[in-house]
Amino acid sequence: MKRMDAIREISGKAVQSDALIVCNIGIPCKELCSIRDTDNNFYMLGSMGLASSIGLGLALSRPHRKVIVIDGDGSVLMNLGSLATIATQAPENYLLVIIDNGSYGSTGDQPTATAKGADLAQLARGAGNSLVCEVRDPRHLEQALQDMDHGILVVKAEPGNADVATISMRPEDILRRFMSGSCRPSD
Repeated sequence: MKRMDAIREISGKAVQSDALIVCNIGIPCKELCSIRDTDNNFYMLGSMGLASSIGLGLALSRPHRKVIVIDGDGSVLMNLGSLATIATQAPENYLLVIIDNGSYGSTGDQPTATAKGADLAQLARGAGNSLVCEVRDPRHLEQALQDMDHGILVVKAEPGNADVATISMRPEDILRRFMSGSCRPSD
């Protein structure tokens, strides 16, 4: 499974539940934007490793809105402490989806520690998260997204990036649009 295919499935779930999406920096943001650009998408253009933390803060401050974070293995490895913070807070409106392709895709596909054996699902469980699932194919991803409203979902994917356009919005426009979308009541 390619990351782009996983993002397409996740984006579909977000639309169904009117969820807010916080997306990891770099190419995953571009892929999400090319699949489905909505006011509910927050594209991170910097701050590697902080998508899970930003999404957690958003979920805690907006308890009536579903929040889905699309993160990558490299970013989560950069901020492993967020897994323990997520476990202690455990909001029921927060779903962290870690797309683990074993590489730093935005910087040239250098291997991450997961390519050499680090297990993010086990790390998430070890940090105290009780609802953690790992999937390796599109069918199981679709089922997991139907079954999970919160928790941590690790999606094993192939390395590589889709050839997609750069996001044309300025950072301040992304923020303004997202703030407007995130403040309205959920449908």
